[in-house]
Amino acid sequence: MLKRIIPLCVASAMTMATQIQAEEDKFIWLEDVEGAKPMTWVKQQNDVSAAHIKGYKGFDTLVANSLEILNNEARIPYARRTGDYFYNFWKDETHTRGIYRRTTIEEYAKADPKWETVLDIDALGKAEGVNWVYKGMNCQYPQNERCLVSLSRGGADAAEVREFDLTTKSFVEKAQKPFMVDEAKSIVSWIDKDTVFIGTDFGDGNSMTDSGYPSVVKLWKRGTPLSEAKTIFTGDKTSVASAGYVIFDDKTPLNIITESLTFYTAKHYVYQNDKLVALPLPADADIKGYFKGQLYIELKSELVTDKATFKQGAVVFTPVDKLIAQKPEFNEFVSPTATAFISQINFSKNAVFVTWLDDVKSKLVRYTQNDKGQWQSDTAPFDANGTLSVFDVQRDSDEFFVDYTSFLEPSTLYRVNGATLKADKVKGMPQQFAADKFTTKQFFAQSKDGTKVPYFVVMAKDIKLDGSNPTLLYAYGGFEVSRLPSYSATVGKNWLEQGGVYVLANIRGGGEYGPAWHQAALKENRHKAFEDFEAIAEDLIARKITTSQHLGIQGGSNGGLLMGAAFTRRPDLYNAVVCQVPLLDMKRYNKLLAGASWMGEYGNPDVAEEWQYIKTYSPYHNLKQGVKYPKVFFTTSTRDDRVHPAHARKMVAKMEDMGIDVLYYENIEGGHAGAADNTQAAELISMVYAYLMQQLR
Repeated sequence: MLKRIIPLCVASAMTMATQIQAEEDKFIWLEDVEGAKPMTWVKQQNDVSAAHIKGYKGFDTLVANSLEILNNEARIPYARRTGDYFYNFWKDETHTRGIYRRTTIEEYAKADPKWETVLDIDALGKAEGVNWVYKGMNCQYPQNERCLVSLSRGGADAAEVREFDLTTKSFVEKAQKPFMVDEAKSIVSWIDKDTVFIGTDFGDGNSMTDSGYPSVVKLWKRGTPLSEAKTIFTGDKTSVASAGYVIFDDKTPLNIITESLTFYTAKHYVYQNDKLVALPLPADADIKGYFKGQLYIELKSELVTDKATFKQGAVVFTPVDKLIAQKPEFNEFVSPTATAFISQINFSKNAVFVTWLDDVKSKLVRYTQNDKGQWQSDTAPFDANGTLSVFDVQRDSDEFFVDYTSFLEPSTLYRVNGATLKADKVKGMPQQFAADKFTTKQFFAQSKDGTKVPYFVVMAKDIKLDGSNPTLLYAYGGFEVSRLPSYSATVGKNWLEQGGVYVLANIRGGGEYGPAWHQAALKENRHKAFEDFEAIAEDLIARKITTSQHLGIQGGSNGGLLMGAAFTRRPDLYNAVVCQVPLLDMKRYNKLLAGASWMGEYGNPDVAEEWQYIKTYSPYHNLKQGVKYPKVFFTTSTRDDRVHPAHARKMVAKMEDMGIDVLYYENIEGGHAGAADNTQAAELISMVYAYLMQQLR
């Protein structure tokens, strides 16, 4: 579970090897995130790019469209039940940093519920003189009175943690000896009202991994100094992270310690009676839940036991007591088919709910056991052409929410009775663009090795297939993340209504077809993701939807790496590239911030054999003099402490040094998301579409 909550930390001091490389890389000075010289460079780049892009005559209209969409009061206030209330975090033009608020269960069902403010982030920031960004609220189950609030300066991953009382709607006073943690990339979770698991930077130089996450897990009692917290686990510095957390079977807790060895492998322990017991689980398996005395495990590779063989992608279960006794009795719960794979798995009071992806289309199935222990399944009555997201599944209830959306259908929120599968509409977003003028189609392109790769195209019903349509192709392709059809009013208003075509690619590296789809593009096979992407681009051209002159591409983070590889591999194939918060210098990525945690995905560039394949696509190392590249637009954030802004900075500086025309914009706030509030987000969104209009029309 831990490896799923660690995001895509802190740069290390310059070693001798780094100094040697610094002599080879004349742009390494841009790695000094907030240094005077780099920031002067950033501001100069921002001024030039902003002036160019904002010169688009329709720019102000794009901003107005985006801001209206982001601040629209008709947005669904997605909420989660905690105790007797539904809680929601909300941003609008009045609350630019947001408010954490609540309403009663009865009130929430109304069209215009009355909300009670619990925590005002704007007011807090003003009172303390800090540009706080809300990063989450973790409440102690099952009492649901005390919570741990995470607050970030400017949107970085590193956050300050403070204890909050929901009953008084205030931070816990010092006299009550609250839990408080200074700014760091901490992992803190409740054991009981007066005890937490904590991993943070303890200031000893040994408590954080090379990836910048906690390596030590301690047990911290209320009223005692953090320095006296009891160490219960110490992981390896080369691992990604270690953390303690509690999972529940209804209200029965199970204390788990997980050491994520890599992004995809881990060791799990049960902590009980002041002892750690290692669990005999496959290193690449994920713990999915604790239900009726059984621990449920998702397999990322085939599992062979004395009694059975379980296929890759299956979910199996075993009694917890047998697992702790080192005698697991695995049984199959569900198994994938040729086209259907598990997207979500949730446990309510009396049932297990699995969201399946079948050729990237969603289906929700309820599973219950009869008296003989046999599983029975029933499918919830939702349209199979959209995307289902299940949330707010609680262990003390069989009611939960389902959000349904598609490219052309705004989100609709349903309250589902898990016992009857009856779905009642609670709220629905209104249409925010002329969706009736467009249609969605799914196609399959053939990649270089013969693999069929799906993609969706959203286009006008009366489109002329003459190759003249401005087309935006979006993809991610990594970390087993599935990109699914969803409604975007900004895409609709600022792109589709402007005559554009939108394409979502489901390339390998993602999770659309389970673990094998992801693993097919790992490490030395990374090029498979790039070949899939190129195959889709060529298929769009073959279908005469567009041509290279009118084809633009977009991606961020790992998708930013995809963009960098795409335009350096095939500069002839695209005429616009939006490369956001990207990884680009793949020789040094593992030395920058959280980069070391991703070596399970890309490989280790410090190992000669692995650098041999990484260097074939590392965008920073594959720029060539004399090649005609499209005019790329790079965006990043100074406060991104996940993917270092130097990736984009150095790439731009090198391109300019080679005489290549390029655009660059770095938001001073925003973290990995790129923006800290709706105004910043609207500006950045509009810059992207203005750039695309300039390049592709």
